[in-house]
Amino acid sequence: MLKTRGFVRPTPGRWVPWAVGLFAVSLCTLGNIAVAAQKTSSDAAAVELARLVYDRPNGKDASSQVIMRLAQKGKNTRQRVLYSYVKDKARSERWTLLRFVEPTDIEGTGLLTQDHPGDESDQWLYLPALDRVRRISSSRKGGRFVGSDFFYEDLRDREVDMDHHRLAGKGKVGGLQCDILESVPVDPDNSVYSKRVSCIHRKTLIPLQVDLFEKSGKKPVKRLRARKIKKIQGYWTVLDSTMYDLETGHQTSLETQKTKYDQALPDSLFSQQGLSDDSREINYRP
Repeated sequence: MLKTRGFVRPTPGRWVPWAVGLFAVSLCTLGNIAVAAQKTSSDAAAVELARLVYDRPNGKDASSQVIMRLAQKGKNTRQRVLYSYVKDKARSERWTLLRFVEPTDIEGTGLLTQDHPGDESDQWLYLPALDRVRRISSSRKGGRFVGSDFFYEDLRDREVDMDHHRLAGKGKVGGLQCDILESVPVDPDNSVYSKRVSCIHRKTLIPLQVDLFEKSGKKPVKRLRARKIKKIQGYWTVLDSTMYDLETGHQTSLETQKTKYDQALPDSLFSQQGLSDDSREINYRP
């Protein structure tokens, strides 16, 4: 298991999606590197690192039980429990289902994401109170998912070729060495972010911290940190991560309680019918 003062270090022996299980850290010494001038082309070493991170072994599928906590100074922390299911269909085809089970006011709510090769993703939200499945428009990439600090875009896959990449030096996250990878969208219109600055831990190929910039911004507006990482069934897994809204101070943490890999999750689980019928999931919950 790996922790930095703030993290768990590796024992001998992997937003969300990197955000969920995304899916997905102590302050990285970015300094002025984080706001360096953006380049319009990639360098080979940066692309290689980005591809290694993207292709990191994750298993053919995974199921997790997750506690989501929404916190802001001066307010009571709100807690939710959800299950996440991820299936890698290969060739950049990845399907994800998120299902809330607690508290009662959000119980049964689900989000289905189908990421296709290229800049193509479909998302549907199931609202049990209305007993209806609603498609999420691609124009809502910057919408907040169930009031959390995760945008709908954070829960979608992002292929390596969708960004220009460059290496911007070395850094440290809670004592752990990392490579700083700056990624800028090739097409500015396909992301709500103008830039991502990631601190990549070479041993695990996990981004220990990701700073997210909005258009024309010189400072990050959000920051994702991984706090606890452990090998489960041979795969490095983020067990504790937090997304910070650096403008409001609000934060959303995800703590994974249980995870199971390679259960041969059926395709029918990741359908609109499966989204509205949570009984199909019971046998696959960890």
